Formats: sequence, C-alpha cells, structure tokens
Amino acid sequence: MTDARALRVTRPGGPEVLAVERVEVPSPGPGQVRVRVQACGINFIDVYQREGIYPVPTPFTPGVEGAGIVEAVGPDTDAPAVGTRVAQAMTLGFAAELALAPAAVLVPVPDEITSEQAAAAMLQGMTAHFLTTSTYAVQPGDAVLVHAAAGGVGQWLVQLCVAAGATVIATAGSPEKLAIARSLGASHTIDYTAYERPEQLAAAVREATGGTGVAVAYDGVGRSTFDASLASLRRRGLVVLFGGASGQVPPLDLQRLNAAGSVFVTRPTLAHHIADREELLWRAAAVFEAIALGRVRMQIGATYPLEEAAAAYRVLQGRQSTGKLVFQTAPASA
Repeated sequence: MTDARALRVTRPGGPEVLAVERVEVPSPGPGQVRVRVQACGINFIDVYQREGIYPVPTPFTPGVEGAGIVEAVGPDTDAPAVGTRVAQAMTLGFAAELALAPAAVLVPVPDEITSEQAAAAMLQGMTAHFLTTSTYAVQPGDAVLVHAAAGGVGQWLVQLCVAAGATVIATAGSPEKLAIARSLGASHTIDYTAYERPEQLAAAVREATGGTGVAVAYDGVGRSTFDASLASLRRRGLVVLFGGASGQVPPLDLQRLNAAGSVFVTRPTLAHHIADREELLWRAAAVFEAIALGRVRMQIGATYPLEEAAAAYRVLQGRQSTGKLVFQTAPASA
C-alpha cells in the first residue's frame, strides 16, 4: 500500500466539491498495473461524473485519460513491464500521482510522443478517429460540419476530415476560435453566436454547400446546436451527437428525421469502439502516428496542477478554452 496525492470528488456538485487529498493506493492485483501518472487529460466526461449525470459513488478520483510510467505489475500480468511508458482512456482514477489500471487498457507510448501529448490525445484523438472512420467514414468531396471546431475534439475532427479530402464547415463562438479552425484547414467558418435561431445557422451552413447540405454534422455541443445540425443535412445525411457541452438534447420526435430528408442521428461513445484490444491498439497507434508525422497539430491550451482543478473545470465548462486542457501530476520524463 502506497499513499499519493489525488484529486477527489467529495460529493456530487460543481467545481467547489473538488479537493486534493492523500489516498492509499494498493499494490496491483492479478491483471493490474500501477502507473506513476505524469499527465491527465481534462474532459467533459469528468464534469458529467462529478455532477452525477453519469453516476459514480463518491468520494472518487476523477480522470479517465492519462499517461505515465509503469511502477508495479500484478501477478499473472505479462505486460507491460515495469518502466514502460503507457497511456489509457476511459479508465477512472488518473487525476492522481498514482493510479491502478487493468493491463488490457494500457497502450505503449512511442518515444517520439511525450507523456503530456499522450494524455492529451488518447480520448479526443481516438474519439475523432472513430467518428471519422467508423461512425461515418469521411470520403473525398464530402461536405462536413464540425461544431466547436477550436475545441479539443473539434481540432482533431477538422484536421482528420481535411486529410480525408472533405470540405469542412467549422463553427465556433469567437473570431479567435474561427481563426484557429481556418488555420487547421477549414474551408468555411461560421460564428454560431451571430444567429438567434437554429434555422438561421442551418441556412448559413447550407449556403456554404451551395444549398445541398452536409453529409455529416459532428456535434459535441448538444442542446444549443442540435436543431441546426439536423437542419443542415443533405438528404440521408447523418448527425453524430457525441457530447453535450451546452446541455443534453431533449427527446426527439422521429418523424423529424423523415421530414428532414430520411436523415439519421446517432449517439456513439468511445468505450464501445475500444472495448476490443486490437481495435484499441489500432486507434491509439493511428493517433500517435498522426501526431508524430505532423498530420495533426495538437494544441495543448493550458496545463494545471491538481490544486487548480476547480479553475480548470470552470474554464472548460465556460467554453473559454481552445485546444486541450491537461493536469500535470508529475514532471514529465519525455
């Protein structure tokens, strides 16, 4: 048993329920690994868990994405070896100096990728990868709508869609964020705060496509953009709702899909796209390769110590950030 600093959610609520405490971390059991965490990604799923939208018994240590060095390996665990640099996504407890994780969820981090980059890329990078390859396989010539294009997933989506040969229509809430989207390859940028009604925003998107509409709308914003996403589709187009930064989307009358042109809506999640070990390794390797080869420029917007967690989440929830926010739990070795 080893004690270590950890960020704790003491009870369901806002950022004020967060506290840094020392907790005891046991030795790894069969199939487990103890990781000396170096960096932890900050994500909206942390907010949903903290607020109780995704219920987790309290108190608990948040952080579903992180990278570090294997410190101890449990019995009957062949890999990874002690000293290996690893990263993971979707396993809780990485907003801490030490974390236990199943060996099966850990992926090796290449030498050319820093622990901070790995922690920043795992969830958002693999999310963008499955959204553009499995949820909808983006094709050359597609018109694609990306909301919140200057955010963490948004920046990945813009670049992966451009690399696939698509025309990207990007939305964001300020001139600075729109400039980021353009710098990443977006062909059209729209300030969605300039439109009072969803149909007005959808009309601007359709104008950018010559009136046809988009093949796919990637919407991680949710309540405030969903109606515009639906109205922006071409016939038989697809809304991919993968988050709810502005709130959850109310129940949908399915007849609206008919009226919009026999369109589709899906609500996927990363966990279902990395449950298979081989698929996890494939997606993680593709993300790391994209960074290493410069096909994707990943912006780390800010790095916070655990003690400044409340401030970090206020920035995230206030949609004041660009790029990825990261907790630095220990000095990185690479």
